[in-house]
Amino acid sequence: MSYIVAVRTLCEFTARRGDLDLRFTPAPSALEGIAGHQVVTGRRASGYETEITLTGTHGNLTVRGRADGYDPALNRLEEIKTHRGDLDRMPANHRTLHWAQARVYGHLLCETRALDALTVALVYFDIASQKETVLTEQHTAASLRAFFEDQCERFVAWAAREAAHRDTRNAALNALRFPYGEFRSGQRELSVAVFRAARDGRCLMAQAPTGIGKTLGTIFPLLKACGADHLDRVCFLTAKTPGRALALDAIESLHRSDTPLPLRTLELVARDKACEHPDKSCDGESCPLARGFYDRLPAARDTALQTRTLDRATVREAALAHDICPYYLAQEMARWCDVVIGDYNYYFDSSAMLYALTQMNGWRVAVLADEAHNLPDRARRMYSATLDQHAFRGVRLVAPAALKKPFDRLNREWNALNRERNTAYEVLPAVPPKFQSALQNLLAAIGDQLAEMPHSVDENALRFYFDALHLMSLVEQFGDHSIVDVTVAAQHGASRAKASTDICVRNVIPAPFLKPRYAAARATIVFSGTLSPQHFYRDMLGLPFDTGWLDVEGPFRAEQLDVHVAHHVSTRWRDRERSLEPIVDLIARQYAERPGNYLGFLSSFDYLQRVAGSMRERHPHVPVWTQEPRMDEAARDAFLARFALDGKGVGFAVLGGAFSEGIDLVGERLIGAFIATLGLPQMNDVNEQMRRTLDTQFGNGYDYAYLFPGMQKVVQAAGRVIRTEQDAGVVHLIDDRYQRAEVRRLLPRWWKVQT
Repeated sequence: MSYIVAVRTLCEFTARRGDLDLRFTPAPSALEGIAGHQVVTGRRASGYETEITLTGTHGNLTVRGRADGYDPALNRLEEIKTHRGDLDRMPANHRTLHWAQARVYGHLLCETRALDALTVALVYFDIASQKETVLTEQHTAASLRAFFEDQCERFVAWAAREAAHRDTRNAALNALRFPYGEFRSGQRELSVAVFRAARDGRCLMAQAPTGIGKTLGTIFPLLKACGADHLDRVCFLTAKTPGRALALDAIESLHRSDTPLPLRTLELVARDKACEHPDKSCDGESCPLARGFYDRLPAARDTALQTRTLDRATVREAALAHDICPYYLAQEMARWCDVVIGDYNYYFDSSAMLYALTQMNGWRVAVLADEAHNLPDRARRMYSATLDQHAFRGVRLVAPAALKKPFDRLNREWNALNRERNTAYEVLPAVPPKFQSALQNLLAAIGDQLAEMPHSVDENALRFYFDALHLMSLVEQFGDHSIVDVTVAAQHGASRAKASTDICVRNVIPAPFLKPRYAAARATIVFSGTLSPQHFYRDMLGLPFDTGWLDVEGPFRAEQLDVHVAHHVSTRWRDRERSLEPIVDLIARQYAERPGNYLGFLSSFDYLQRVAGSMRERHPHVPVWTQEPRMDEAARDAFLARFALDGKGVGFAVLGGAFSEGIDLVGERLIGAFIATLGLPQMNDVNEQMRRTLDTQFGNGYDYAYLFPGMQKVVQAAGRVIRTEQDAGVVHLIDDRYQRAEVRRLLPRWWKVQT
């Protein structure tokens, strides 16, 4: 029974002690870190070796990693760490961890090269001053071996436990049978394709309708692939909270089999939902759950693993039993669980934890992206950053005196940028060099201030600082996948110089940012009820050329759904007023023909209120309720509660909002929908620039920017009506443009549209 562990994972397990300390200290960006390593290694003499792959064993434990550098002339192994600011302010537990890594690499090098002795060095490189601080230790091969064996012995009991868990888990997964005896129509086809993708190490796009059990139909085959040793673990990623609940339910159904299933499942939730002390900072001096975190972590970890499903409540219970932070216990448990369920950002974001762990540990992961039609927009937001001048001015007014000059310099450059503008919206070829230089200067100054006096920078300034760091990281990766634009937030009576502007690095095509994520995973499965046209999603998501495509025939029949087109109505902006009476009269006729629960979808809250008002005025006998802007969870639940089995009326909602997807109103709870829009994004300066960018890249910018995203929302909203093979209902598509062939082609094949 063997177990493989990365050097960093081994040392993080054995060498961390004391408090959790996440007080912000200025740190280099990933690109700055890479550049810093290159500067250090570039200063070394010829013959210096970099990125040395090393492997060693202790009993059944295999330890592997890559050492930063080795100088044969000096017989010195170097572990290079970049930093910013006063090195003396680095927490002691960080230094302890760094030394542990360096010594382990030192032992592995001695074993590989048959060295009798070695100088082990920590090289700290300040990216601001370009200064190196070199700390060295002299070791014999024997002393390094003793240190390595001590670390391994601390880990080996856990490793044996993990290896035993893996073997037992795989045996159970090999024997696991589908929990419902028979697959639903289309579900077996989906499962087979997903298993083959995992086995062959490929990506798969799967379009599969509601009702076939997509969640279980994708999780089950990937767990079977784990059992067959094609995968180490599974990451199930969702756009919204209901998706996490469905995944947990699917796994719970597997646990109901006759044979015990030793499967560890973890639910990751957002920090603001898991934090017990939101008024405190994450350090031992402020938060009692951070104090001694690493000292109590082993016992909390053992407690957590006594439960097979670590959902939010279970993690919280285990953490508080040992007086540690629930959020960061969950982050730690991600290393030891077989299935991790969380938001897209945990793998696809620029600082994604699961992606980093996958790379560091060499995991063979399968990534499941649920409801993947949401991923292009979500990824765009992940790789876009905006600086708000109005917020900047507020931060500048209260900034510490030491930051006055760099704030003033950026303020001058920002105002100069405003004076050069001629329109309310303008696209720039890049962030102007002088603005960029002033922003970098301010970031360095804030970084130094934080290093010297961490509490002297208030929350608003920190927020601006993080936004600016994100923007600068995107500037470093800028290309034809993104644009830089400046937008005026006009103020009445303000001069051009005083008007506030937003400067944005806006991602249009997320593909280049997502491609490394697919490369790191063994298999990536993107699935949804609406992934048509497939070339649009391939292009936007940057999926590999050999990505498989599966379009599952659903279980639904055309006779279950009456689809009508109201081709005499236009919902274009100029026709909104004339559209009100035809829309509400159509709704009233349908309601009179078959009373029950209906959803009406409009393009905006303003349009929604006008339609609802007209409905109340012209047809007061029809019960009406409406979605409101910024509804909290309780208000959303109350809106959905109106769709009772014996209820009657029309709930009006905004297309693309909270009630357009991810809700399950089965049977008589919802018998019809009215969609009075094509769902096209608003035609404005930003969207028009995105259209032009997409047109340059793909040749059909209008479809990519407007038609495809709009119709995806329409199909998702209509999909609320038929949820099971027993459902029956009606959908009214209200707009004359639904007559067009290019629009009809984007509707589900099983629909029979009546005109």
